[in-house]
Amino acid sequence: MTKNSLNRFEGKVALVTGAGTGIGRAAALQFAREGAAVALVGRRQEPLDEVATMIRADGGEALVLAADVSDEEAIDKLVADTEQQLGPIDAAFNNAGVLGAYKPMTELTAEEFDSVIAINLRGPWLMMRAELRAMLASGRKGSIVNTSSFVAEAATPGTSAYAPSKAGLDAMVRAAALEVGASGIRINNVAPGVIRTAMSEGLSDEAYQALSNHAALKRLGEPEDVAMVAVWLCSEEARFVTGQTVLSDGGFTIPGLH
Repeated sequence: MTKNSLNRFEGKVALVTGAGTGIGRAAALQFAREGAAVALVGRRQEPLDEVATMIRADGGEALVLAADVSDEEAIDKLVADTEQQLGPIDAAFNNAGVLGAYKPMTELTAEEFDSVIAINLRGPWLMMRAELRAMLASGRKGSIVNTSSFVAEAATPGTSAYAPSKAGLDAMVRAAALEVGASGIRINNVAPGVIRTAMSEGLSDEAYQALSNHAALKRLGEPEDVAMVAVWLCSEEARFVTGQTVLSDGGFTIPGLH
């Protein structure tokens, strides 16, 4: 990992959930490249430690905070710990999420539905609430980005829990952006298409090829493709963008789903 010449986050603090793998990992590394001290949040300690080691090896500053983003007390504590050890939060990327049970609604249990909503919708709500309280208290004109999904607008069979969890998140940021815009705080979502992460590991080579052929750019996304959008949304270059869900899918949804 090498420093980025942009240095858009020099002297700033960024918090990233789901930072141990995939899009969250890529975003955490990018924030660090651009000068931010990064709080790495996730449920598993080991992958967070690996990312922290990479950041520190390049001269950056990283704080590891193992926590469950559906746990209200844990979230309030991790935001407080970030500010105590790194300083006031300037940017936050609430990326943690799960696909959950992928099966027809008639076969989905209420417990499985609740589990997806707890992590994908309640979790970002709890994170945003804690982050906003901290930003408002510190007077920071910060930026928050959450991970939505193309499935919020283009649902597929088997996603009766996942799709509404992301569609609800899209609606949530519009309301929140109106509430805090006057304080100079921006809130947006990035909506990935089909990305090569743990969520897509079970796909066959044939499925990967078919999905790639469906996209305008004729390839699937890499974690960095989405992470760069999230980091940009947190930067001053996106200072007039708020309450939006920005699609990063390589043109996958242009021709529709079939």
